Amino acid sequence: MLEDFFTRAVIAGIGLALVTGPLGCFIVWRRMAYFGDTMAHSALLGVALSLVLQVNMTLGVFIIAAAVAGALLLLQRRQTLSTDALLGILSHSALAIGLVVAFLSGIRVDLMGFLFGDILAVSVTDIVVIYLGGLVILAVLAAMWRPLLAATVNAEVAEAEGMRPEVTRIVFMLLLASVIAIAMKIVGVLLITALLIIPAATARRLSATPEQMALISAGVGALAVAGGLFGSLRFDTPSGPSIVVAALALFLISIALPVHLWRARREA
Repeated sequence: MLEDFFTRAVIAGIGLALVTGPLGCFIVWRRMAYFGDTMAHSALLGVALSLVLQVNMTLGVFIIAAAVAGALLLLQRRQTLSTDALLGILSHSALAIGLVVAFLSGIRVDLMGFLFGDILAVSVTDIVVIYLGGLVILAVLAAMWRPLLAATVNAEVAEAEGMRPEVTRIVFMLLLASVIAIAMKIVGVLLITALLIIPAATARRLSATPEQMALISAGVGALAVAGGLFGSLRFDTPSGPSIVVAALALFLISIALPVHLWRARREA
């Protein structure tokens, strides 16, 4: 019989995967993997400031991640540097400032815990936050699905049709900041990007439509969580990295499969 803490970890991880799957699809479609990494790195600054100011950590991480996203939009409009250069500056600066603030404040920070997470320590309250927050995120994503998809395919056409792609981009960044704030404690800031990208990349090879890709990505993420946690239990390995290794294994399997034949049958 499984321990209660392990059951809570599985429930929490699957709930998170159901949210990161569809969001990760847009990251893959828009080629924004480095942006996701930048947002994740900014979470450490949010943690440090939350501890110093004694505010709710999830709220603090969300505010900082949203601020970093806003800074990127403002800097992009000035067109002084390429997007990848701006992302590199914001990513490493936010991470470094977070570490310096934590050091200068004299507050002891479990750096390994925040970097790699501790899904086995989630509480019932954490599960409630994950599922309620996840439902809100998925509801907003569903409402914005068509404008987001149109802006991803062709921003100029979407703007001509009155869909305001700039607004949808801001909404998407806020959704991503919300997921990172919720997921930080579970899989850590360095592994959340992998959970966003790898299941979506796996689903892309198995899908014929964007909607199929979103659903399959959520399923792959949930399977990776379950497989990683049971593998962690079996081999006594760290839970967070084990989840990502399981996701990588599923991706490698998808590469090995002759999916073009299967996709052709699904499209027929």
